[in-house]
Amino acid sequence: MLPRDPSQPHRAASSLELFFDLVFVVAVSIASAQLHHALFEGHLLDGIVSYLMVFFAIWWAWMNFTWFATSFDTDDWLYRVLTIVQMSGVLVLAAGIPRAFSEHSFLLLVIGYIVMRVAMVAQWLRAARSAAEYRRTALFYAGGIAVVQVLWVLFLFVPSAWRVGVFVVLVALELAVPLLAESQNTTPWHPHHITERYSLFTLIVLGETILASANAVIGALDEVESLVPLISIAVLTLISAASMWWIYFWPPHHRAITTMRSSFNYGYAHYFVLAAAAAFSVGIELQIDLLTGEGHVDPLIASFAVAIPIAVFLLAIWWVAIRANADRVVNLVVPGGAVLVLIDAMLPLPVALTTVILVAVVVVLVLRRPVRH
Repeated sequence: MLPRDPSQPHRAASSLELFFDLVFVVAVSIASAQLHHALFEGHLLDGIVSYLMVFFAIWWAWMNFTWFATSFDTDDWLYRVLTIVQMSGVLVLAAGIPRAFSEHSFLLLVIGYIVMRVAMVAQWLRAARSAAEYRRTALFYAGGIAVVQVLWVLFLFVPSAWRVGVFVVLVALELAVPLLAESQNTTPWHPHHITERYSLFTLIVLGETILASANAVIGALDEVESLVPLISIAVLTLISAASMWWIYFWPPHHRAITTMRSSFNYGYAHYFVLAAAAAFSVGIELQIDLLTGEGHVDPLIASFAVAIPIAVFLLAIWWVAIRANADRVVNLVVPGGAVLVLIDAMLPLPVALTTVILVAVVVVLVLRRPVRH
């Protein structure tokens, strides 16, 4: 398992990496569905906290594999088998998401993590054995992942009153492992490849959002007297999702990870990009619930369920990729658009106004090209 060339031309995501990503569609879909259910039932704070916790587990599992693969993807039979084992762990994790929301039981999530972590540790040990120049870094990764995983097992026995606080501490430890490991000797990540991987995962999440929204619209066809409001929401959802795609792919992402510090900024801040994109469909589903008269959804909560994910998405992608490649106009318009989206949630026709704001941001980006340094 020799390291890949970080300057290899035309490096692209492999078919195994794309296959690996598809498993995460299941987990993201279930997490979004559970958030919708929690907000629909009026469990606002509990639902949001559970979603943020569960989505961290999903995102961090994907992150661990992705950054390893950009440096050490040898695509031999053992690498493929260990990757498929990790995929099985993701499916176990996905199966545990409903209980994490309804019962605050993290047993299946931790079991899924154990499966993934054992395979991940094996991958790093293989790298340590073959790549002498990165042996110290690889062993630090293997040891750090194993130690933190033991702490996740102990997390199952933490009293419920302390669980969120302990979770935050364990998240900090998880984030610290790559920081400390890479300080030994930076692994040879490929800037074009790694940013392509993030882009593809973002596309998958946006696609899942469109699918979930479309299913909600289809399910409500027989529940409303007029199809005009449903068609309007469907059109606005597509335009909003397309605008988010346009905004995300406006800057040259590979320029955002020119140093180790910027690569961590890019990688870690994508948690907010992805979690927000996945949560966007929840707001649309709540808007449809209002149209069908199901449940007792507060219209203001439904409006903010659309506005907050979009605002977070705009601010996050501006921070990680747009900010350094934009002129003063763009750097005012994008974060300003996020603020306006939050304000229009309190006005009539919030989804329509949000869509107009997103389209306006896209128009500005079309007129202003990325700044070349």
